Amino acid sequence: MDGTLFLGRGGGGPQHLLLKRANRHGLIAGATGTGKTVTVQVMAEAFSRAGVPVFLPDMKGDLSGLALPGSPTDRAHQAFVTRAAEVGLADYAYADNPVVFLDLYGTAGHPVRTTVSEMGPLLLARLMGLNETQEGVLAVAFRYADDQGLLLLDMKDLQELLAWCADNAAELQTRFGNISATSVGAIQRQLLALEAQGAGHFFGEPAFDIRDLIATAPDGRGRISILMADRLLAAPKLYSTFLLWLLSELFEELPEVGDPDKPKLVFVFDEAHLLFDDAPKALLDRIEQVVRLIRSKGVGVYFCTQNPIDIPDAIAGQLGNRVQHALRAFTPKDQRTVRAAAETFRPNPKVDVRSVITELKVGEALVSVIGADGAPTPVERTLIRPPVGRVGPLTDSERKVLLATSPLAGRYDERVDRESAYEVLSGRAAARAAEAEAAKAAKDAERAARERARSEAAAARAYRRTPQGQAEAALKSVAASAGRTIANQIGRSLARGLLGGLFRR
Repeated sequence: MDGTLFLGRGGGGPQHLLLKRANRHGLIAGATGTGKTVTVQVMAEAFSRAGVPVFLPDMKGDLSGLALPGSPTDRAHQAFVTRAAEVGLADYAYADNPVVFLDLYGTAGHPVRTTVSEMGPLLLARLMGLNETQEGVLAVAFRYADDQGLLLLDMKDLQELLAWCADNAAELQTRFGNISATSVGAIQRQLLALEAQGAGHFFGEPAFDIRDLIATAPDGRGRISILMADRLLAAPKLYSTFLLWLLSELFEELPEVGDPDKPKLVFVFDEAHLLFDDAPKALLDRIEQVVRLIRSKGVGVYFCTQNPIDIPDAIAGQLGNRVQHALRAFTPKDQRTVRAAAETFRPNPKVDVRSVITELKVGEALVSVIGADGAPTPVERTLIRPPVGRVGPLTDSERKVLLATSPLAGRYDERVDRESAYEVLSGRAAARAAEAEAAKAAKDAERAARERARSEAAAARAYRRTPQGQAEAALKSVAASAGRTIANQIGRSLARGLLGGLFRR
């Protein structure tokens, strides 16, 4: 069928996902070990063959193998061949996929970076777990940087900016309000904690260009960008904040396209519960807004999680394409989850969802997608088609070869450190320190001159009180008196001579 993706076969026949409806977002859910990861791989391969780029996090390293074709020597080969026959794939054959590897840490893939400015204060506050007061201080710092034209590129830029704000709080207070040293110190400590998690690798330049996510291979297949996220499991806030930033950047940068014949990009959000755990309302509102509106940009967002109730209702209501693998019902809480999941599907008289959802075998799923009329199709118990790429991780040598021949090779590997807030504010601080030192030196010199004058005057007074000083003073007094006497005599003589001469004439 043209314009569709073949997902598998159910009791009602083949199950297809319409490309025209693929930007209506989706949900892939199921307990561990039920085949959820393979389903994600199958859908990524299908989108790629249809010319749709895919962004896909790899939380466990299992998805990297789809860059290479499967092999008859693979452990799951026979199971996949059998499944292909069961779903009616007469031409089933292994194939590779056009894959690019990305890595926030720059070890297992091309480095992915963004600048502190592009991340923004809201997401950074979420990343650092700041309270409302600290978030306000961070917002003031960003506003000051904007007003001053300061580039915030990496962690040291933000650290220097915060230190500057703390040192100049009085100057900023009249315009932005109080900035306490306590709040700045708390933010600085959180930044240090982020650095310990490796966030320093993420902030900097060259910043990742989102157009590299919306690219196709020379043969027309959509590029699959795999984010190596196994290390990010130890830093869940960094992982979820990065994906939300990437989604926000797509929302901000992509033009409106309405309802295209196929998506411009499919964005998979694995371990989706990490995005919503402890998220403040402002962030949840932002996520809901992005998910609701990014559809018109031609982007389909697919959340992947173990438990479907991890997705808030406001967002779950926008996920029209659903693939639900088996859930367990061992506890009362599990049973409530099963009941809630069953109620989200359009009923099918032939499928007892509440019973079937706990009986699904590995590779089976309950499938309901958006039909041509815009309504969800009745739920069907479906055997998912087998993948064509390798299931499982790559070896280190295979990964090195793929990285060396990647279309992104050399574009992001070398970090660039240009003049930014750190250099500017450090220069200002140095200039102020030099001015203060020069002023201090001038004051010290003036003070020393005054002290020297006072010392000399005191020494003179003390000398005059000594016998030698008194004798010298007396001698000077006699000399001065004699001088005055002689001057007077000379004056009188001159006067007599002058007057006498006049009278004689």
